Formats: sequence, C-alpha cells, structure tokens
Amino acid sequence: MGIFNNPDRLAENYGLKTAGGMILFFLLMRVLPGELHHHVELRLLNLFIQGAGIYFALKAFRTSHSDHLNHFRGLIVGVATGSIGSGIFAAFMFAYMQLDPGLMQSIIENEPMGHYLNPYMAAFIVALEGGFSGMLVTFVLLNYVGTDDVNDPAGESK
Repeated sequence: MGIFNNPDRLAENYGLKTAGGMILFFLLMRVLPGELHHHVELRLLNLFIQGAGIYFALKAFRTSHSDHLNHFRGLIVGVATGSIGSGIFAAFMFAYMQLDPGLMQSIIENEPMGHYLNPYMAAFIVALEGGFSGMLVTFVLLNYVGTDDVNDPAGESK
C-alpha cells in the first residue's frame, strides 16, 4: 500500500499535494510576465492552497473512519498536513534561493528586514509561517467541517 492510498498516511499524502500546489504556484509566478514574484502580497494565496489541502485531508479522514471525525484527531491530521506541506515548500525555497541568488538578492534589497536575511533564515521563516497558518486553518476548518460530539463514547455511533 503506497502513501497515496493508505488511510493511515493522510497527512503525508495531502501534505505532499499541498506542497506541490504551492511550488507550482511559485513557479507560475516566476514565469508569468509582470514580475509577479516581487509582489509579496500574492503569497497570501498560499493560504488558500494550504486550506484546500487541509480541508480535503479532513474530509478523507472522515470518509476513511466511518464518517466520524474526532476533534483532536482532526487537529492532528490538519496540523500535520499543513506542517508537512510547509516544510517541503520551505526546503524547495531554500534550494531555489541557493540556485537563483538573484531571488535572495531581490529579497535583501526590497524587503524591510531583508538585509538581515539569508537563504537559511528565509526558508525557516517560510516553514514557521506555514506551520502557524496550518494551525489557524485547521482550527477554522474543524468548525466548518464539523466533528463528533464530545459526549459521544468512542467506538459507538448513534
């Protein structure tokens, strides 16, 4: 059983897909005309990519567990999905900044705290920001997706 069809590896599955979406979005911004990669506001769209990955991970968890979603298990799946996706994206960004020093130089010149950054710090900030965004998105989505009642005994359905 592979990682993409194992119900016990949902966080890895959707984390990889989320990272792929964010990497694709970054590369698309690099190749489209108009210097879109200089508009840091567009990184907010990564939140929607991450939100979609976490949402589908939670839905897959519910489907694979007899239509039950415990709140704390949902938190684990959502935060793990966001952390895996952000970690892989941060590793990609680190490698990309090493291969394209012009991007790092652009960050140094154009960002308020850019003078103090290097590829290691920039990648760490991407991972940290993505991890906390994953926590926030998970918390919000768990309220939207809905979880089992706290008073329902484990293993019993209504």
